[in-house]
Amino acid sequence: MRAPGRVNLIGEHTDYNDGFVFPMAIEPEVRIVCRAREDGLIRLASTAFPNQIAEFSIEKKIEPGKPTWANYTRGVAAEFLAAGVPLIGMDALFINTLPVGGGLSSSAAIEVGTGRAILALEGRDMDNRRLALLCQRAEHHYANVPCGIMDQTIVASGKQGHAMLLDCRDLSQRFVPIDANELRVVIVNSMVRHELSGGEYADRRKQCEEGVAHFAVGHPGVRALRDVSIERVHAAKGKLSDVVFRRCRHIVSESARTVDAADKLTAKRYEEVGALMVQSHHSLRDDFEVSCVELDFLADEAMKVKGVYGARMTGGGFGGCIVALAQPGAVDRLSEHLNKTYSAKYGISPAVYVTTATAGAGVVE
Repeated sequence: MRAPGRVNLIGEHTDYNDGFVFPMAIEPEVRIVCRAREDGLIRLASTAFPNQIAEFSIEKKIEPGKPTWANYTRGVAAEFLAAGVPLIGMDALFINTLPVGGGLSSSAAIEVGTGRAILALEGRDMDNRRLALLCQRAEHHYANVPCGIMDQTIVASGKQGHAMLLDCRDLSQRFVPIDANELRVVIVNSMVRHELSGGEYADRRKQCEEGVAHFAVGHPGVRALRDVSIERVHAAKGKLSDVVFRRCRHIVSESARTVDAADKLTAKRYEEVGALMVQSHHSLRDDFEVSCVELDFLADEAMKVKGVYGARMTGGGFGGCIVALAQPGAVDRLSEHLNKTYSAKYGISPAVYVTTATAGAGVVE
């Protein structure tokens, strides 16, 4: 069983605001080697967390516990049971080439991979949309991260050679081809780790909800920031707190940038896609305030390399990765430049991944 990580080309923090996102599944992945067992126990081990064996029973109430990395699997098992999906016990080894806490959604890869492993051992299948929703519930209830639906959807439903424009309100998908002869997607891990349960993610979500409450007064059709125009946001300056105003400005402008970027990528207008990526980073840095100095440095330095169309932070923020869109011939220059400058500035060597768009989770024959 393999479950890919994901990188979001543009559209950050828009998913839980019913907006648009533009992710793709990537080559770094979680592989799961598993076998059934008859005693109702699930036993887990991971190469990313040596000597942290987890064990729980599907015949008792499943609670979050130690080690915490296994809560993603506990949550999926619990949500399957609550949904009436039959389970059997299993032994599973997670082999991880995804950086943990790097913003490439190792959590969703574990969740969706777990779900697909359980289904395979049972000889069952499940619609990708239902699987993604159950895995999202697992992250909400067992990892205490109120994530949107993007990560689980792209990990479950990714298409080889394509990015996915996902409408997070109705979950409709449009796949946009990425021509490997003309483009490379380069992911650079700052090696600064983040923990989204630390409160920052929940704070941003609450601030967005404050904005929705303001805009919904007298406008019952406003259910999320998706329903608010940028003109209404600008008109609310001085009526909202400065923080909530800037959070709203980011979300509304970012969702529009995301649809625009998908259209521009379809038309192969790469310079314009890149400009939108840079605008996205500035908005995440200044309005949503989820970047950090290391990510800002990497994004700025990437844009100094000839043949790089655009670069931005990707993922929840507070560390993790940037993503850059580059000509194939610029990849080596970009990697060398960032390794040299970032190491000199911070004394850390960044991890660089050059990837194509891969398929979603599935059984490896």
